[in-house]
Amino acid sequence: MANPLAKIFKSSGIFSGPSESAVGIDVGTSAIKVVEIKRKGGRAVLETYGAISLGPYAGADVGRVTNLPIEKITEALKEVLKQAGVSSSSAGFSIPVRESLIFTLELPGQTKPEQIPAIVPTEARKYIPVPITEVTLDYFVLPKKEQSHEEASTPLGGESGKTEVLVVALQNESVSRFRSLVSETSLNASFFEIEIFATIRSTFEHELSLVLLLDFGASSTKLTLVEFGTVRSYHTIARGGADITDSIATSLGVTFSEAEKVKKESGLSKNAAEKNVADIIRTHVDYIFAEANTVLLAYEQKYGRTVSKVILSGGGALLHGLSEAAAENFRAEIELGEPFRKVNAPAFLDKVLAATGPEFAVALGLALRKLEK
Repeated sequence: MANPLAKIFKSSGIFSGPSESAVGIDVGTSAIKVVEIKRKGGRAVLETYGAISLGPYAGADVGRVTNLPIEKITEALKEVLKQAGVSSSSAGFSIPVRESLIFTLELPGQTKPEQIPAIVPTEARKYIPVPITEVTLDYFVLPKKEQSHEEASTPLGGESGKTEVLVVALQNESVSRFRSLVSETSLNASFFEIEIFATIRSTFEHELSLVLLLDFGASSTKLTLVEFGTVRSYHTIARGGADITDSIATSLGVTFSEAEKVKKESGLSKNAAEKNVADIIRTHVDYIFAEANTVLLAYEQKYGRTVSKVILSGGGALLHGLSEAAAENFRAEIELGEPFRKVNAPAFLDKVLAATGPEFAVALGLALRKLEK
């Protein structure tokens, strides 16, 4: 998916054009993931990939959510680049959604295209809790599902409909922080991109109907509704994999690391010996699904459209039994994101890449953008 909000990242003066090789760097709350790809014979080819947990850099367990200073993140980034054997210096970095705001504005149907640049900043102030000077704004006019030839010649949305505009507000401080990170490495930051756009690029094929992307992270679960390749709605659910592990650790009286191991081994298993753990996980998963159902119901009531597919992404998507639980809840096609399908790789890695793919969706999506012409 090409990022329709590319202006927000070009404005910083750090954007450059396509390259023969690229690195995608996803700095999360619990880990850093990197992917390097190259263009060979017109195809994207996987060169290397790697991940490093940030917990130990905070004196905590692997998998723990962290809030590290830039010096520690730089240290971890240098280490994972070294371990993975990354050779390219041209990189794209993800901007966490938590450091941005994504929302939709509804403008009168008679709004003309030339009026939108002046209207958006004024209307956006109502949604942004900080001074408008502290953020960089960009927007994208959401397309209508159907539009006749006659409607296309009228103002956006026609006389009776409304014009919907997807707005992104990115904290200037966030970009500055990532610039500091880049300056401490040998990398060249070609661009910054909000993580959900990178995930969509790496996990979506040619879906035109309404699709729900559920990205299960360590600190939160990100819910994105996508239609015709365009983000229609975005929400964050304040519950992630680390919350599940904490609950297991408390219930069983074990360390976080031990609970993490039990979680991965058990999942949503119905085996009697693991029932307690499965019940704990189910409580959290049910909460996430209930929040998602509320969002889907509101969207259906407003637009009259239902989700046809749910794509699971992020490290938490690998939880045993999650796909089956999602199928029961959403009554839709469930697909586990496999971003590495977008690149060529040795056949003997197929199973490994399929099993780890959801964790690297953001990093690969960033690298793919760099190779785009």
